[in-house]
Amino acid sequence: EKGYSSYFCMSTELVDRLLRANQKGTLERVLKQYANYDVLVIDEVGYLPFSRDGASLLFQLINMRYEKKSTLITTNIPLSQWSEFLQDKKLTNALLDRLVHHSKVISITGKSYRMKDYSEKKTKTPKSK
Repeated sequence: EKGYSSYFCMSTELVDRLLRANQKGTLERVLKQYANYDVLVIDEVGYLPFSRDGASLLFQLINMRYEKKSTLITTNIPLSQWSEFLQDKKLTNALLDRLVHHSKVISITGKSYRMKDYSEKKTKTPKSK
């Protein structure tokens, strides 16, 4: 049996790779590579802002995958604030339109799991004499 192909990447690494490929003239090949994964997981979207060129290249990739392949996005940024790191409202609307169409948005609220562990360790630290 053949399984699904998948790829996990940080959003900044993905956009940097697309920008470099665009400069080298290999963008089409790199876009096709990412577009062909059955499942693409893009982590920490919005953690750092993208240049307009970077945001445009990310849109191109999302558009290539739209209605063909599964794309998972992780972010701490509400969708209403995405234009702040994508730096273009029209592009943001078009990108979100493709991402949320036919999708399931899972919102998780509460304290960070990593911070929870830190808080527990901090309270268990013995007091110095």
